[in-house]
Amino acid sequence: MSFSLTSLIPGVGPENAHIATAGIVTAAVLGMGLLAKKSLATGPDTAETPAGSFGLKAIFEFLTEFVQGLVDMVIGKHGRKYIPMFAAIFTYIWANNLVGIIPGMTPATENINTSLAMGIFMFLIYNYYGFQEHGFKYLQHFVGPSLGNLVLAILITPIIAVVEIISNMMRPITLGLRLSNVMKGDHTVVGVFTDLAPLIVPIPFYVMGLLVCFLQAMVFTLLSMVYISLATAHDH
Repeated sequence: MSFSLTSLIPGVGPENAHIATAGIVTAAVLGMGLLAKKSLATGPDTAETPAGSFGLKAIFEFLTEFVQGLVDMVIGKHGRKYIPMFAAIFTYIWANNLVGIIPGMTPATENINTSLAMGIFMFLIYNYYGFQEHGFKYLQHFVGPSLGNLVLAILITPIIAVVEIISNMMRPITLGLRLSNVMKGDHTVVGVFTDLAPLIVPIPFYVMGLLVCFLQAMVFTLLSMVYISLATAHDH
């Protein structure tokens, strides 16, 4: 495992540097969120007025509006109650990804333990919302639509159930692997070119890295929205 600046913290080694990085990013995001919230507490008129200049308030307004647009597109306006959760997920992943742009830092999302934990969280949460929306009728999602022919239903329903269960069990794994592998690949490319020519050559790769950081956070959030949309839909 490559060296990380977090390894300089007493008690933090290469094997748990991702935990320290995740903790630092979490504290930073929470701190910025509290500061942004403080800017809304000066009165209802000020809170409802868009930020007039670049700052924390403007950044969090952009994040909220961006996530709201994704939710409206994927789930629909009835899914706006999930915006706080999706905004938190997107911001957390994006911030962790951006840490990898800093020389000497390794993003926590590069570690499969972190990204897989986030995939498992989404697996649990979309199934929770599915049961919350449908009750035990949610289990019908795993056996497919009702079939008029009894013999056909007996033959096909178990096959559909096995396929659906395997498909759902693979979702947290694919979410985690996609995020960690892409971030590890991007971090490796930037590191290689920085070692070869640390001044000018790596600049395009840093720019590409910024785009990758944003896209991977968006992809993870989008797929999570799709899973919740499928779990809570009433037409399956």
